[in-house]
Amino acid sequence: MQLARKKELAAKVLKVGKNRIVFAEGRLKEIKEAISRMDIMDLHKSGAILIREVSGRKKIVGRKHRRRTGKIKKQVNNRKAEYVIITRKLRAFVRGAFRTGKITAVEKQEIRKQIRARKFRSKRQLKEAIESN
Repeated sequence: MQLARKKELAAKVLKVGKNRIVFAEGRLKEIKEAISRMDIMDLHKSGAILIREVSGRKKIVGRKHRRRTGKIKKQVNNRKAEYVIITRKLRAFVRGAFRTGKITAVEKQEIRKQIRARKFRSKRQLKEAIESN
């Protein structure tokens, strides 16, 4: 007796998977005659259609995260990298200004000291300082 369609209908009505539906052997004729969703619900209540328990691995409660080697995220300090970038840029600009004759050797040395002391935050500030002198 082919009851695959009845099994699909029962699975849909009872909101479980097809593999969990089990028909009682003695009441297959009743199940075959069932047409509507209500018929399936009545057969389930009377015990003609059974639902298997869920098989397989049960959900395991996860452990809380452990902070160990390799999991520690350190805040990276980029201060030195930023200093190197701005210093190289400003020194290159000062070198060019010296070569073109905009500043003297003494001024160049003073400006380099100021660059090292982080007086200028940008190339624009350096240009303004050179123009004002």
